[in-house]
Amino acid sequence: MQTKERLIFNTCKLLTGTLFFLFVTISGHLLAQKIKVACVGNSVTYGYTLKDPATQSYPAVLQNMLGIRYEVGNFGHSGATLLKRGHNPYYKTAEFKKAIQMHPDIVIIDLGLNDTDPRDYALYRDQFIPDYTWLIDTFRQANKSVKIYICKMTPIFTGHPRFMSSTATWYKKVQTDIEKVARIGQLPIIDLYANFHDRPDLITDKPTLHPNKAGAQKLATVIYQHITGNFGGLKLADIFTDNMVLQRERPIKVWGTANSGTTVSVSFHGATQKVRVPFNGHWKLQLPAEKASSQPQQMTIENAGRQIQLKNILIGDVWLASGQSNMLFTVKEAKKADSLLKNSSNAPGTLRLFNYKNLAATDNVNWDTTILNKVNNLAFFSGSWQQPDQNSVAAFSAIAYVFGKEIAVKKDIPVGIIEIAVGGSPLISWVDRTSLENNPLFEPALNDYLHSDFLMAWCRQRAGKNLALSINPYQRHPYEPAYNYEAGIAKIAGLPIQGVIWYQGESDADNAPLYGKLFPVFIRSWRQAWHQNLPFYYVQLSSLDRPSWNYFRDLQRKLQYKVPNTKMVVTSDLGDSLNVHYPDKIPVGKRLARVALKETYHIDIPDTGPAFKSIRKTTTAAKTILTVHFSHAEGLTSKNHQPLTGFEVMDMAGNLLPVKASIKGSDVLMTLPPSIQVQSVVYGWNGFSRANLINSAGLPASTFKADLK
Repeated sequence: MQTKERLIFNTCKLLTGTLFFLFVTISGHLLAQKIKVACVGNSVTYGYTLKDPATQSYPAVLQNMLGIRYEVGNFGHSGATLLKRGHNPYYKTAEFKKAIQMHPDIVIIDLGLNDTDPRDYALYRDQFIPDYTWLIDTFRQANKSVKIYICKMTPIFTGHPRFMSSTATWYKKVQTDIEKVARIGQLPIIDLYANFHDRPDLITDKPTLHPNKAGAQKLATVIYQHITGNFGGLKLADIFTDNMVLQRERPIKVWGTANSGTTVSVSFHGATQKVRVPFNGHWKLQLPAEKASSQPQQMTIENAGRQIQLKNILIGDVWLASGQSNMLFTVKEAKKADSLLKNSSNAPGTLRLFNYKNLAATDNVNWDTTILNKVNNLAFFSGSWQQPDQNSVAAFSAIAYVFGKEIAVKKDIPVGIIEIAVGGSPLISWVDRTSLENNPLFEPALNDYLHSDFLMAWCRQRAGKNLALSINPYQRHPYEPAYNYEAGIAKIAGLPIQGVIWYQGESDADNAPLYGKLFPVFIRSWRQAWHQNLPFYYVQLSSLDRPSWNYFRDLQRKLQYKVPNTKMVVTSDLGDSLNVHYPDKIPVGKRLARVALKETYHIDIPDTGPAFKSIRKTTTAAKTILTVHFSHAEGLTSKNHQPLTGFEVMDMAGNLLPVKASIKGSDVLMTLPPSIQVQSVVYGWNGFSRANLINSAGLPASTFKADLK
């Protein structure tokens, strides 16, 4: 018995040893067959400016992400050009030879930044594509089964000393050539520009070329996602939630991210569309247009065994409400808020609200580290679609809520309002970066914004207060040029909408001429993002006892005639002499709604107050009569039939002189002694004004200054 047991024991021991030997042998063989990854590039790949490139460069971080089955080599050479005749050609470097000798299975090529030097692409541009093709062919000769990825370059930001003179020009051309190389070679292209163009805080050296430690981490993540196809599974853009409204009579666009190569299926209202997720993990598809419907629908999104269901979706009109604090001003703060809140549960059942709430208020406080980090990560806005009730309405923009309610009632269709506003934000923070970079006037604003006269002193001081605890010299803020576009607008751009209502300008009022040049750039920026000629209906600044506001209001009046498909509403009759946040917001929402009903929905109603048209001067020996002609002047009168106020004349010496004015039909007449030589007529020409000219619709006339010819 003992002998039999010993025999069994010895046999098991022998088998165990054999299995262990096989396991060690197989494991060793597998380890010997590591997938070799060659990271080819310049100083961005090498990790120049990093404290320890050996552990902090993107190839080093990528190695940790990929794990022991991979061997990642850093073959970056600082200053290297792709061009063979460039000032420092990569093909002559020791790193290139080592990369070839590795016989890599995967090659990631990120070259081109140094070719933007005037010594390179400007002289040898015709060789760029042939030289790039040669480099690719050389790696294929080293390993016929090699998989090659080429990268569009990381951005060069405006801090670069040659940005405007030459670098930006050659950079764009090199990027275009890289795209051509990818098409010619049928190679996957990793768009590093798209992943970094809105993150200047990640490329912070003086020439704005090299990713910092956090930037190298992001760079490694982007490369990892593309070569593994792992983008974290199915995710929807955050504008898609329960209770949303989709724009009627336009194709329904849905987008998000998912693992590359998988299939996303979207079903809605009896239609289903599928799309294969592309290499970059970003998918989008389009469903047929639908007519307005208040019947709740469900949307189902499926991918790789995961399903997302969005419930209670309506089809109607979607409006975007944006700007600064007076658009942010909530229902609960507004005059007659009780009347709005009392009826909120009885508000049109077809009204839906999306409140993109701010991570932190831009009050006179220091932000903590958590807020500062989230701001840098563009995580400043968050929200979801809500049905109107006392809580959601109370926290929503008073102007936007009243506007949406008016449209929903008058048109009897579902209306969705997206509110995205930031208190104190300057206009330049809402313009996309590319539009600013491509504009010689506004490009300098992107560099060192906290010390730039492109922002009013108040904005710079408040941003500095919020950022006082930051140790990051490149810390971002919602007042920074392009920030609110990148953190908010870019995430919803493309969602079909009906139009925009806009209330902003208080933080730009000290420099009306500059605003006048930026406003058309801003409008064009958003229209390009949406690929729509979006109507913009905006609010003129109210009355406030500040010396520049009369000039600014007059500029805003003129802009509606210079920028097509825009229109302004007047609020000078509602303002408060000391309070920029006057509480009387219900009339503002209703006036904006009037404009939309007239201009967008083509309902024949008056939507503007008396508008200055021209001046006629009649002089006799005894007197001078100035006749001011107005359009939209039906029933021209004064508010509450009080004596007409607000008209003055400016003499040749620049003195403002009060005059008695009277109404005659659709004109206003002023009688002066012939001794007064008049150069201009002004109306409401004070920061705070109670000028009282209105028409039969009760709509006020705008501040204006008109020179006599």
